[in-house]
Amino acid sequence: MKAAILKLLRESGGVVSGNTLCASLGTSRVAVWKHIQKLQEAGYDIASGAKGYRLRSSPDGLHPWEFPGREDRVVYLPLAASTMDVAKDLARKGCPEFTLVIAGRQSEGRGRLRRAWSSEEGGLYFTMVLRPPIPVLWSSRVNFLASLTLVRILREDYGVEAGVKWPNDILVRGRKLCGLLSEMEAESEQVKFINIGMGINVNNRPPRVEPPPTSLKQLLGRRVSRRELLSRFLDVLEERMRSEAWDAVIADWKKHSITMNRPVRIVTAKEELSGVAVDLDENGGLLLQAPDGSIRTIIYGDCFLT
Repeated sequence: MKAAILKLLRESGGVVSGNTLCASLGTSRVAVWKHIQKLQEAGYDIASGAKGYRLRSSPDGLHPWEFPGREDRVVYLPLAASTMDVAKDLARKGCPEFTLVIAGRQSEGRGRLRRAWSSEEGGLYFTMVLRPPIPVLWSSRVNFLASLTLVRILREDYGVEAGVKWPNDILVRGRKLCGLLSEMEAESEQVKFINIGMGINVNNRPPRVEPPPTSLKQLLGRRVSRRELLSRFLDVLEERMRSEAWDAVIADWKKHSITMNRPVRIVTAKEELSGVAVDLDENGGLLLQAPDGSIRTIIYGDCFLT
């Protein structure tokens, strides 16, 4: 109902009478007024008067009603320990594909190797529940597709020259804009679900970490709508998940890679390695050439450009 009210107010651009809202929505004036009040409490500046209602301004909200057609698959939490944990619980309970858990802030956000991920107000923090009908061996291709999709949107829609760093960070001019984390559960060698968590520095002030961070606000010199960015990303990713030629994902990802043929330092849970990133294997493993010329395949770890 809130989504429908906002749609009518936004399309009008002026005052919409209570009678018009009631007739369009098939509900009573009292019900309309209750939803208007809830929207006002959520930060929407809606003026009310004898002639009706007018939307004067909207917050950069991430509530379910801001994603028409997806409302029943969006969970918004002003504060969450971790969207990954909430999404895992929902996935195990059988939630539909493309269920989305969004947090205004996270108190225990995490990245790879369980490193803390700062999640302050103004950033975009979410986890998607995906259920691709693919074998476990191909699961990493979903991660690459997600990061590749965001990079293309940043380049084409925002003019930001973003690139992907193995395994799935997104950097701009050597500064980290986005991190990605995935968790998977399988059944009989088939993927049961893959949860993709993303933290994007949008309007927040990112902390000092390695590599040095940046945000869309810093890059563009203006505030960016998190809602518009997330809506665009979801639309494109959902379409690509349904039509993607999975055999081509790794090759497409490498076209936007800033890792290939670069000296790198790899940190895993057990060791630290150095060498040159020469290629990826068919499932996204990094082929690292050691100083002695030997090649080793790295499946999981953090990568730092040197």
